[in-house]
Amino acid sequence: MNLAKSAILSLFVATTLHAADSGGPSEKDLKKLKEQVPTTIENFKKADSTLGDFFTKSVGYAVLPRVGKGGFIIGGARGTGLVYEQGKLIGHVVMTQATVGAQIGGQSFSELVFFENAEALKDFQKSETTMNAQVGAVAAGEGAGKNAK
Repeated sequence: MNLAKSAILSLFVATTLHAADSGGPSEKDLKKLKEQVPTTIENFKKADSTLGDFFTKSVGYAVLPRVGKGGFIIGGARGTGLVYEQGKLIGHVVMTQATVGAQIGGQSFSELVFFENAEALKDFQKSETTMNAQVGAVAAGEGAGKNAK
């Protein structure tokens, strides 16, 4: 008899990040984002000193100071931020995410997206950018795969 204990965890994540061309944040929210973005950038730079090159070499970037995420089996996340071209504010961005799998709880994180060239930034401004990721993990107990007598 094979007495293997194993657990399989599978998680599917679909994230949609798009330049929001209508509606926009309220004046109060826009002011708050403008205050949060420089601090968020500095925190990223403190965590990774190589990021300075990305800000100077990229055509543009999006900064989402706070993305809230939570779920119980089915979850989601949402965050708003600002988009810059050559360091100049050109718009705002909304990120939404849906997740399915073994999950419970919530968290908050910040996000940076860099645009390497003008075409990538223009494509981003015209349409939604969708990113997908799959994460899987397997944990096996002691004696997994051994036959017991």
